[in-house]
This record gives sequence, structure tokens and C-alpha cells, in this order.
Amino acid sequence: MPARKVIITCAVTGGIHTPSMSPYLPVTAEQIADAAVGAAEAGAAIVHLHARNPQNGRPDQSPELFEPFLRSIKQRSDVVCNLTTGGAPGMTREERLRPATAWKPEVASLNMGSMNFGLFPMLKRFKEFQHEWEPAMLESTRDIVFKNTFADIQYALETLNETGARYEFECYDTSHLHNLHYFYTEGLVKGPLFIQTVFGLLGGIGSHPDEVMHMKRTADRLFGDQYRWSVLGAGRSQMPIAAMAAAMGGNVRVGLEDSLWLGAGKLAETNAAQVTQVRKIIEGLGLEVATPDEAREILELKGSDRVGF
Repeated sequence: MPARKVIITCAVTGGIHTPSMSPYLPVTAEQIADAAVGAAEAGAAIVHLHARNPQNGRPDQSPELFEPFLRSIKQRSDVVCNLTTGGAPGMTREERLRPATAWKPEVASLNMGSMNFGLFPMLKRFKEFQHEWEPAMLESTRDIVFKNTFADIQYALETLNETGARYEFECYDTSHLHNLHYFYTEGLVKGPLFIQTVFGLLGGIGSHPDEVMHMKRTADRLFGDQYRWSVLGAGRSQMPIAAMAAAMGGNVRVGLEDSLWLGAGKLAETNAAQVTQVRKIIEGLGLEVATPDEAREILELKGSDRVGF
């Protein structure tokens, strides 16, 4: 019997960490493209992509900032490109959707509920910043709701369904699974659903194994065989949760968006290093890493020939 295939997603830069937190965080289009291709060469089937202002590293949803790294990645790799619709806290829903609307990726991320999104505890760990926006952004999350209402989600689905994109449904708590189930029963989304359960971010569910089990049981009950499960563990929980999920039949997400670290006190110098580390865990369990084309088949994606870049 062939070994089960595990999809590795790598989130290469994101909107949570700031340039002052790690010298290895990709900021420019060239850095983002190199990081994505390196992650793919290490075994990632999907790369989850944000853009940053190349002058100050601030998250930016301008479609023109996505274009150079999207075209570079496509020329150099067959990896699946997954574009954010989350952007960063405080962005409007229209602003957040602009890159996916413009470039029509195979996969777009979609947050499945509003939540407190507390990044402010990072101010205790990081004291020196290169740019004024960094501490201000972190402090602002003390009193901000990351807004993803039913109207916001429906707007995103109705806009992006027309492009043929499928979704990485980011579920930070049990209620987000029930929100997704509502849209599933309404026919706005169809299986197989790619559900990314997110653990360890302040404002969402925690990272205890019992909480991982709870999210998996809930998804099983709501969606049966009509979903493909993946996990994202923030910070120090990244690899333990990935190992747990892989052993339980799931897929995994790593990358510098979710954790800057490779081990205790050791910064990851590349996204590829985290992919290599989780690949060792997967293969140590007797499983195999899915190729991009295998991920396309598992998730029933439209193919790279139908994207807008």
C-alpha cells in the first residue's frame, strides 16, 4: 500500500511579524520569490504569499507589489501559489481582496470569523524597531477586532468564486468551523474544503493537544469526508502541532509568517529550513510529501494555466 501524501504549505512572510524581529524575514519581491522557490525545492507543495512595501517592510495589498514575485515564482517552479485575503488587521475587505481578484490564483486564504487578534505581547520580547509603524501596529492590536463578518466572507466568496479559485479556510476557533459549515450548506463553497485550523494566536484557540483534537473532531462531524485538514501552529507550537497532525492524517503549514524560529532561541534563516525540518517529521512517520501536482489533485485545484500571472 503506498504511503499517504502530506501537503506542506509554506507561508513565507505574512503580516504578523515585522522586519525588526528577524533579519531573515523576506521583504522585497526578489527575497519573497527566492524564499518561495527555496521552500518549494525543500518540499512545499503550496506557498502562501503576502507582499510588503520594499522600503519599510510594511504589509501591503497593492496588486502591483505581488506581480514581480508571482511571475518569478511561476517561471522558476511549479509550486501552487496561495494569495492572502487577510492582509493585515485594519485593512478594508476591498483592499484585502485586491491581489486575489487581480491575479486569480489557484488558492486564496479566507479567514472564517471575526476575532481579537492580539499581537501586542510581542512588545515585551522585541524592544528595538527599525520603523515607527512596527510598534504602533503591535500596540494597536490591544484594541482591534480582526473583522471577518458573514457579509465580508460572502463578499469574498462571491467575488473570488468567479475566478475559479479554491480556498485555504483559516479557522482560528471552533465557531469558525461552524461559520464555514453555514456557507457550505448554502452552496457558496464546495468540497473538498481545504481547512487550515490555526492554533496558538492570542484571541483564537490555544495550542494544547486537546484543542487540536477538539477542532479535528468538530470538522469531522461537520464535513465528513468533504474536507482536507491542515494545521498551523504559531510560534513555538509550530513543529509539535505539525507532528501531531501528520500522525493523525492531516497536512501541515510552516513558514516565517507563523514562526520565526527553528528551535529554542534559534532563528530560522530561511523558510526552506522549516520545510526541511517538518519534512523530516513527516518522512519519519513513514509518510510522503506531496508534490505540487499531487496537491492540485488532492484539493481539486484549477491548475497553474488558469491563473492571472
